[in-house]
Amino acid sequence: MLTIIALFTCLIWLWLTYMHGAFWHCSERLTDAPPPNKWPHVVAIIPARDEAETIGQIVAAHQNSDYPGELTLILADDGSTDGTADIAKSNATLDVVSVPDLPSGWTGKLWAVENALTRAEQIAPDAKYVLLTDADILFAPDTLSRLVAKAEHEKLALTSLMARLDSRGPWASFLIPAFIYFFQKLYPFPRANNPDDNLAAAAGGCMLVRKDAIKTIGGMTTIRKALIDDCAFARQIKNLTPSIKIWLGVASDEVISLRDNRSLQSIWNMVARTAYAQLSFSPLLLIGTLIGMGFVYLAAPLILLSVFYHTNFIAIFFSAIACGLMAYTYWPTLRLYGRAPWEAVLLPVSAGLYAAMTFTSAMRHWRGQGGQWKGRSY
Repeated sequence: MLTIIALFTCLIWLWLTYMHGAFWHCSERLTDAPPPNKWPHVVAIIPARDEAETIGQIVAAHQNSDYPGELTLILADDGSTDGTADIAKSNATLDVVSVPDLPSGWTGKLWAVENALTRAEQIAPDAKYVLLTDADILFAPDTLSRLVAKAEHEKLALTSLMARLDSRGPWASFLIPAFIYFFQKLYPFPRANNPDDNLAAAAGGCMLVRKDAIKTIGGMTTIRKALIDDCAFARQIKNLTPSIKIWLGVASDEVISLRDNRSLQSIWNMVARTAYAQLSFSPLLLIGTLIGMGFVYLAAPLILLSVFYHTNFIAIFFSAIACGLMAYTYWPTLRLYGRAPWEAVLLPVSAGLYAAMTFTSAMRHWRGQGGQWKGRSY
């Protein structure tokens, strides 16, 4: 039995390494494209709810962008009580939309974006692109220019970057690279970027999208209930026509999240907010996922660690291959976050913690506390 388990785990890791869309390469990076003949008008939409801590720095960065074309900033203030809108207006020239009360059947962020899109039609009807971003996502001065140049050159309907997350402190430095690794495994970026592949993905903190594509899918209405709204949005865009192209890459310093991840609770809540939604709120998928994560990430290391309690050298051989591939595929993500190669051996521990976060997500949903964000539960 031990040999079968080890062999099966080894085969899984061989498949993940060589057959699962090269998810672990971290090769999808924002490269420079030729500048367009005419820089199109862009509207940047920032939904915000009680973001006083970061909003000043965020809107100032957008204001100081070196984008050569016209850039219009819209802040969708979703009932903030901490002066978010006033701070934003004191740091940049922008239009502020006061978001009406949240109607039934919508998530707060998507309702805020929908209202901002309506305002964008009024004040920037000639805009070609909409930049959907967040109130804690900091752009480098040249990021928007590079995104637009890539979108224009490659005729992309959606161009997105996974922001570099805060990885300060022991918990974040341990868990955040694993979070990026698992996201890439769920949504292999090369597959998402292949127009012949039906997989679609995006990162909600940085999505440059053609305005006509947003209109064609009916705005945010079609995904109004989505908790994992970025990937749901990307799916709607990619499914428009067979020729539609989207692109998702991983950022180094082009786009940075200012959300503080130093505490374990912060990371735990980030994952627990949407993990059960990723499983379509299915108890059977939850059970399968927890068993699967335990089998894929823990079986081989446990066989190696228990070497003094058995003499099954065939099982040890297959487990060693599985662990080697696990570490090998994790290394590019660790390198992206400036971590040491030896930390790859800790991936099984990270996987165990993320499995616990996933179970917490399900527990919160069953208690009516799912999707908690800024005083709301969905």
